[in-house]
Amino acid sequence: MSSFTYPDLPLDGLLRTAAVRDPDGTAVRRADASVGFAELDDLADRVAAYLERETGRCGARIGVANVLDPVFAATYYGAGRSGNTAVLINPLIKEDGLRHVLATADVEVAFVPTPTAELLVKLKGALPRLRTVVVTDALDGVVPADALALHSVLDPVATPRGGRTDPDSVACIQFTTGSTGRPRGVLLTHRNLVANARQTALAHRLSAESVTLNHLPLYHLMHLNSAVYAGACQVLCQDADPIASLALAAEVGATHYYGLPARLHRLAADERLGTALPGGSRLTAVLSGGSALRADAARTLRERLGAPVIQGYGMAECSPLTHCQQPESYRPGAVGTTVPGTECRLVEPRTREQVDVWSTGEVQVRGPQVMAGYLGEDRPARLDADGWFSTGDIGYLDEQGELHLTDRLVDVFKYDNEIVSPSRVERVIIDDPRVADCIVVDWPDPEHGALVWAGVVLRDPQPCGPYAPGAPAAPGAPGGLDVLDSITALANERLAHFERIRLVEALDEIPRTPTGKQERRGLRRQLKERAAERTGV
Repeated sequence: MSSFTYPDLPLDGLLRTAAVRDPDGTAVRRADASVGFAELDDLADRVAAYLERETGRCGARIGVANVLDPVFAATYYGAGRSGNTAVLINPLIKEDGLRHVLATADVEVAFVPTPTAELLVKLKGALPRLRTVVVTDALDGVVPADALALHSVLDPVATPRGGRTDPDSVACIQFTTGSTGRPRGVLLTHRNLVANARQTALAHRLSAESVTLNHLPLYHLMHLNSAVYAGACQVLCQDADPIASLALAAEVGATHYYGLPARLHRLAADERLGTALPGGSRLTAVLSGGSALRADAARTLRERLGAPVIQGYGMAECSPLTHCQQPESYRPGAVGTTVPGTECRLVEPRTREQVDVWSTGEVQVRGPQVMAGYLGEDRPARLDADGWFSTGDIGYLDEQGELHLTDRLVDVFKYDNEIVSPSRVERVIIDDPRVADCIVVDWPDPEHGALVWAGVVLRDPQPCGPYAPGAPAAPGAPGGLDVLDSITALANERLAHFERIRLVEALDEIPRTPTGKQERRGLRRQLKERAAERTGV
């Protein structure tokens, strides 16, 4: 671990270095425009100069919406260059979530697209620290009332005063998804982000010759920082159609294709996939992260695209990457070995004793990318004095050091004191070709503690409601009940008695966060309310 090194730079120094090294090289490209490294660096300078004037000090909190657009890169690096802290704003979140992020972080200036600006103008009474809303996509200067267009606040010739930035100061606050609780602000330092930029570039084998295609709903820090560190060209695909993204990958000569599992699952199931990518493709890797990619989808994409499909693992608290598969040692179901400079161990959740290879435990990681802490909290319990961060994920290590994840610690539950792994049950259900997607959570039960409840998305949807497997269907009942009963019966044959599905329901879709993760928390709350109604408790 001691041999790993990374640049002694502030975060925005990654962009400055790339601009000096290759000023005319394309940094970011989208359908209608491209931005070179020097041009992007100049725009970050102008943003920084504006923020110095607007805030009049260092350490202010600057909201930056991570839209899939070059403007995000300029405002994100510009916030740090001005001596202030960037607070990531997800433009897809709703009003309540938006209020929570800006109020908790005390955001003073926000760079956001028009729909988010309209919400913020409405929320200004509840956000007394927010004094300026800057619209990043204003067309012809038209902006909501009490907001400003980006081009109107940037001086075309201004340069920031700058100064030496402490690498251990907070560069960015990124809020967790809130899938297991109220979103928390993660404090990421310049050192965290610069280290992870190099770690990711090494793990993904990025270079100045690389062309990365981001088929994502939002810009992600990992993709931006690692590509800028390597001097790679980033191509932003804003078309949600997965086949259109492959056509763009072929057009630009993409070497790396980044996608979320939900989109990659759709791509793997698309009948047009076989002819979507020409034989002369430069694609060297399809990279997935954020949640688990099904093995069958990974296999299909690998066979059809002629490139390895690589799974990674990380979280906001780790800037985010900690593990990544390598093409030459691909193991289905694993998320890879640690990225350079990172350690990983597994501990028994109750005793906190380290467990052996192949033994299940909670994943802990340590490295220069691990956060400084949470906003507004003292040293978090999940980060110990030795720097080990407890991820809350359950898994095991194999003899090659590959990490295999099974569940979130908060998602496992007990039936008659036996631990049920929702992911294990889901893997069995999804093996049925009639199932397009599924989710498993606990249904409260006074006798057993909890029952296994499964929500199933059928490939051939048939309307039906919740019911207990094996219950006789009423006359004229929808045919979907028979399908669910059959799916459940086959799954239960492969499951231990405590894992067996006791309640099942057909769903139109699985509730997911904007990044594609299953949203169990809200679903669990709904089921708890329904269970209480049934029992009268």
